[in-house]
Amino acid sequence: MSAKPASDRISPTAYATGQMWVRHGLSHAAFVTPQGQRLDRAFGLLTKATRLLSGVSLDAMMLARHKGIDAVLAQAIDDGRVSQVIEIAAGLSARGWRFRQRYGDKITYVESDLPAMAATKRALLDKAGFLSPNHRVIELDALADKGPRSLAAVSRTLDPDRGTAIITEGLMNYLDPDTARGVWRRIARVLKQFPQGVYLTDAYFMSDNRNAGMLAFGAVLQAFVRGRMHVHFADAEQACDRMRESGFGDARVYRTQELAETREIARTKGGDRVCVLEART
Repeated sequence: MSAKPASDRISPTAYATGQMWVRHGLSHAAFVTPQGQRLDRAFGLLTKATRLLSGVSLDAMMLARHKGIDAVLAQAIDDGRVSQVIEIAAGLSARGWRFRQRYGDKITYVESDLPAMAATKRALLDKAGFLSPNHRVIELDALADKGPRSLAAVSRTLDPDRGTAIITEGLMNYLDPDTARGVWRRIARVLKQFPQGVYLTDAYFMSDNRNAGMLAFGAVLQAFVRGRMHVHFADAEQACDRMRESGFGDARVYRTQELAETREIARTKGGDRVCVLEART
């Protein structure tokens, strides 16, 4: 029997992180799955061992990036710059549900993923009664330049007169440098079609993560996801330069120590090793 294509498989990290958000009070019981509960326990054993050896907390890193992106997105909405959101590779994150609870019909939230994950999440949210015309789950392939699953096609379903944000939490480090640049260029092209465009992602810098603890942590994470992880930027300056090279007008980096919502988490090793990268068109 041949292996299933990638679009028919769901990454174990999607299930594990979905359960992590539930465990930390950032989600809803509707997002609980048996796979997530099982994988969260397994991943927890690995990360506890790594923390004993390295001092790095995966939970702190994940919470810092998740809450950090939340904080910057909320500011963009509160400022009136953004009222539409596309989250790429949303997995079982409850951000769409939480932001719809917070802002109601002031925002349109489109969650997207490859077919298997999109179908799974759509079924969970539909069963819970969370979906609406302003909150939907669709199929999207971030690597596609054209076609119905491309970012360009999905963006055409939104109002061209409203500010729009695109989020890629936890995705870019799975992509090799050339593939990542392609995704950033597609996002910049799409966001230029709206009055204001904001791109948000988690970012890691070689200058912050070249030590024995972080190397050990990275090795465990790569073993769990069964693939290579990539750190795309040497430092914050290079990250901003890369965004401008990809077609964005400006970019800035938020250290988790600087954001009120993540300052406490950043006191734990791991929570201080991730940043939020914001690029604007």
